[in-house]
Amino acid sequence: MMEQKIIMKDPRKSDYFYEESMKTLRTNIQFSSKKVKQIIFTSCYPNEGKSDLTFSISREMGKAGKRVLLLDADIRRSIYVKRYGVDQKVNGLSQYLSGQIGRDLLVYQTNYANMDVIFAGPSAPNPSELLSDALFDELLKEKREEYDYIFIDTPPIGTIIDAAVVAEKSDGAILVIESEAVSYKAAQKAKKQLERSGCHILGAVLNKVDVKKDKYYSHYYGRYGGYYKR
Repeated sequence: MMEQKIIMKDPRKSDYFYEESMKTLRTNIQFSSKKVKQIIFTSCYPNEGKSDLTFSISREMGKAGKRVLLLDADIRRSIYVKRYGVDQKVNGLSQYLSGQIGRDLLVYQTNYANMDVIFAGPSAPNPSELLSDALFDELLKEKREEYDYIFIDTPPIGTIIDAAVVAEKSDGAILVIESEAVSYKAAQKAKKQLERSGCHILGAVLNKVDVKKDKYYSHYYGRYGGYYKR
């Protein structure tokens, strides 16, 4: 297989609370089960921070010595190339699933320890059909043998069917919910859609919490020298 390397740059500033939360999430995933290797991340709506979280947990798990593949399955609206400062042309999942490239041109080794990535590729007119194809099943089966974890970033399940398609092929799902932005009804709808796919829901992550407004965090962590903004 041809070795391809890529440089990714995290634009976010250091954030004590966020980094501690990632360590907690990493630990919870590791304790879930040895059989849980392929995990999708989805949300109710766009812009809830799902992609940032998938990137961060991939990097955190890699730092812990686990071999990780971050797979961007958001063929409709990927943000990875622009968000993480990738300044070279890359191949992606949509090109592979449409038969334009082989698997040997799909995976990129990143500048983060033990973390590889598959980019989404150019936007396609039929994402759900591509993700349902046998080529995707073959890719996941092969990579499952190569990595300790495959973290799959999928579109919001509250608006698009793609996440449910990928969920059917996965061991577990994590629902990302933006604090104070998603109603109980919307979260329950997303949960039910995941359940209908047959995928085990590992849990939910409450994202973008304002620690200044949270009395527990303010009291418990305040002595560590101030607050950080993402």
